[in-house]
Amino acid sequence: MQFSFSDTAIEGVKLITLAPIKDERGWFLKTFHAPTFAAAGLETSFPESFLSLSKRNVIRGMHFQTPPHDHAKLVRCISGKVLDVVLDIRAQSETYGKYATFELDAANLQTVYMPRGIAHGFLTITDDAVLDYHTSSMHQPASDSGIRWDSFGLDWCQDSNNRTHTLSSRDRGFVSFADFVSPF
Repeated sequence: MQFSFSDTAIEGVKLITLAPIKDERGWFLKTFHAPTFAAAGLETSFPESFLSLSKRNVIRGMHFQTPPHDHAKLVRCISGKVLDVVLDIRAQSETYGKYATFELDAANLQTVYMPRGIAHGFLTITDDAVLDYHTSSMHQPASDSGIRWDSFGLDWCQDSNNRTHTLSSRDRGFVSFADFVSPF
């Protein structure tokens, strides 16, 4: 099997481990297969994709799109290493307000699947990291939103000697989780 789907601490979030086909030339990897994803209960239409390059100690997040432009998301690290973070912001979910973290890098061949109503962010823990995103809806700037990165209980400091992070002014200005009213 080329895909292994694992449940996580957050309802509906899956950690997907990919299995490459290897030979003397190297390897070949299928990163998505709609029938397999559908059989696992995941969304299968991803009309838009993005790449981001981030330097060491950059935090991006915690991002989501509000309804009716909310989306499921597939995220994988294709270069470098990140601490990937998901936060459940679905008011009726049993895991509302809970978060989970995953170390993603090009070597572990893992992808995180997030259903609608999950805020997403990450911390770059190598000199550079490239993330590959696929979303189930098109980006809509008016629906683009977020929750303040330091307001939901996660200690982002992977290296106790370095507590300096780089964030955009937009990410620093998001509402705190305590003041957040969920549209989900």
